[in-house]
Amino acid sequence: MSKSVEAFRTIGEVADELDVPKHVLRFWEGKFPHIRPMKRGGGRRYYRPEDMELLRGIRHLLHAEGYTIKGVQKILREQGIDQVKEAAAAASAALTAEARSAKSRGRAARRANNGSTAGQAQPTAIDGVVATSASAKDDTQNAGRTVQSAPRNGNRQDVIASAIKELELCIDILSASSGSQPAAAARPAAKLRASRS
Repeated sequence: MSKSVEAFRTIGEVADELDVPKHVLRFWEGKFPHIRPMKRGGGRRYYRPEDMELLRGIRHLLHAEGYTIKGVQKILREQGIDQVKEAAAAASAALTAEARSAKSRGRAARRANNGSTAGQAQPTAIDGVVATSASAKDDTQNAGRTVQSAPRNGNRQDVIASAIKELELCIDILSASSGSQPAAAARPAAKLRASRS
């Protein structure tokens, strides 16, 4: 259950939301006297929504804009808290606009791909590897090898062995499509197999 925008937040919640360690928030509190969270019994900090806006602005100026601590202190001193809060709001609006733009570009690309692939062979999966055409599927079968997908929780040697098999399959597909044997490309895989045994 997430908290409302007006709710007070603990230092752990603020650290998670801003992706900043707790000790950095305490450090900023010492460097920027404008950050004044409420403190309750035992020294627990509770950040108000205004504190969150200010912290977002400070984080944006330090991490995204590249300002130093002294630079942000100067902005706070000369231009005020509202300027720092506006920097965070502008950055948030830009990220939201970019996310919307990326989403619409993704939709347009999917529509374009769906329209352009009509009448063409659709990608097919062969033992965990996607082949992009029917001829690639034939080449895979002619190569006499099958590629097993890498084990999810397997050890490093299993993953490496699976990667080598996939590379060998790619070499075979490339050699079948070009009509020549890529001897130079096959040598590293053979060396790797020899060194592992």
